[in-house]
Amino acid sequence: MSEAPVVVDARGHRCPVPSLKLRKAAEGLDGRRLVLLATDPMARIDVPFLMTELGGRVVSVEEADGVLTITVETRDAPTD
Repeated sequence: MSEAPVVVDARGHRCPVPSLKLRKAAEGLDGRRLVLLATDPMARIDVPFLMTELGGRVVSVEEADGVLTITVETRDAPTD
């Protein structure tokens, strides 16, 4: 069974803070899934650039009640 995703709660913070929190959380977590919660709409743009820089990828972006839920995989993450 795979490990639960790491949740990074950056609600209420403006960019670049959500991306910086995600970067810090992803350090040393190769092959893991992380979920970023953010209220700044710029995270929708910044996170894909960050994941490209880190060698990972964005799995999904969802928005509900003003909260973005961005699921990412770090490099070498297993595919389903």
